Amino acid sequence: MTSSLKVPERRTQSDRRQQSEAELLRAAAELIAEQGVAAATFENIGLRAGYSRGLVTQRFGSKQGLIEALIARLQTRLEAVMDDRRLDQLDGLEAVLGFVDAFLTNLSRDGEMRAYFVLLAGAVADVSDLRAPFALAHKGAEERLEAMVLRGQAEGVIREGLNADATALMVGSLLLGLSTQLLIDPGMDLEPIRETSLAMLRTSFAA
Repeated sequence: MTSSLKVPERRTQSDRRQQSEAELLRAAAELIAEQGVAAATFENIGLRAGYSRGLVTQRFGSKQGLIEALIARLQTRLEAVMDDRRLDQLDGLEAVLGFVDAFLTNLSRDGEMRAYFVLLAGAVADVSDLRAPFALAHKGAEERLEAMVLRGQAEGVIREGLNADATALMVGSLLLGLSTQLLIDPGMDLEPIRETSLAMLRTSFAA
């Protein structure tokens, strides 16, 4: 009689490396969100993820390398949230509002996003070289918002008189400010702020 048991596939070295890196980065994000950047030592990260301190060093080389990898991971997570909303299928106004809605909804639920803004605050306060990857990430978001505004103006759903670049920067600054305020006041209720922000932006932008 032939056995119906399926032999589990062996994971490749690349698979194991990707898994260990993801688990280490998740552990680093949790430590940063809970206790601040100083708590994210290689020893603490390894302990939380169930790996050795040496593996953290091997994977990322330095604290700078770890933080840059973490910034990239958190930025990818945020982009995935936006992609799930299928903003490109909406008109320009609804796309802008959908971007804001997705960001604020996720901000209140995702502990790893808190780690992103803790890192950002530290980079600004320390005049760190890490400001560059943050600036690049934020520029990408600004350009995406600007494209939505221009599309909305072409579609006739966003007022023509608005400067698209300034509008995108203002929306990004609103989200950045709320993210920073949440670091200061973790108990802040974002839901009424989300609703108010969406209503205010719709009224201000609609043609």
